[in-house]
Amino acid sequence: MSLEAEFKTVAEDVKKVKTRPSNEEMLTLYGLYKQALIGDVNTDRPGGLDATGKAKWDAWDSRKGMSKDDAMSTYITHAKDVISKYEM
Repeated sequence: MSLEAEFKTVAEDVKKVKTRPSNEEMLTLYGLYKQALIGDVNTDRPGGLDATGKAKWDAWDSRKGMSKDDAMSTYITHAKDVISKYEM
């Protein structure tokens, strides 16, 4: 299976876990997912009262400079950990 195919499969599987992962785990996966699909953050950081938006933006920005392949590989590793921890 190619890296991209495995990434897509795991990205779908992680949505099916029985229990919602922690916010930290969700933000890690979010940042890696966005980096893998889009690359470096390309929007302005949300301001004001959007705490969730800021946290997501920061999670993505923390991956700045990471290659798409590295982001996919790291995402797969973290997602598999979440799947095994919370079960599908």
